[in-house]
Amino acid sequence: MSDARATNPIDTRLGERVRARRLEIGMSQERLAEVLGVTFQQVQKYEKGVNRIAASRLLDISNALEAPISHFFEGLARVRRKGDAPNSLETALTTSGAIEMVKLYAAIESTAVRQRVLELVRAMAGGEK
Repeated sequence: MSDARATNPIDTRLGERVRARRLEIGMSQERLAEVLGVTFQQVQKYEKGVNRIAASRLLDISNALEAPISHFFEGLARVRRKGDAPNSLETALTTSGAIEMVKLYAAIESTAVRQRVLELVRAMAGGEK
C-alpha cells in the first residue's frame, strides 16, 4: 500500500517549474518565502518536490512569480502518461546560473564566437565532438 501523501514525478516536475520561473525573474528563495509567508527551507522543499504544493499555495506562488497557474502544468500530462523523468532542458535551466548563461550566450552577436563558446563549454563538460 502506497502513501497517498507521498510525492511523485509530477510533484518533482511542478517544483522544477516553480524554480525555473523564480530564477527566470531573478527572485531569490528567501524573497519568495517572504512573499508566501513561509521559510526558505519550505520553498526549497517545494522546488525539489519533497513537499507537495497545495492548490491554494500554488495560486500564491503563481501570483508571486507573475505567471498563470497553467504555466506550472505545461508538459505534466506527458510525465503522468509515460512516467518520464522531467524534461532535461527544464532540469538544466534550474541549475544555478543557467538562465544567465543562456541570456549572455544569446547576446553574443558573432556566430563564430558563439560556436567557439559552445565548443569550450562542450569540452569542459567532457563531451568533445
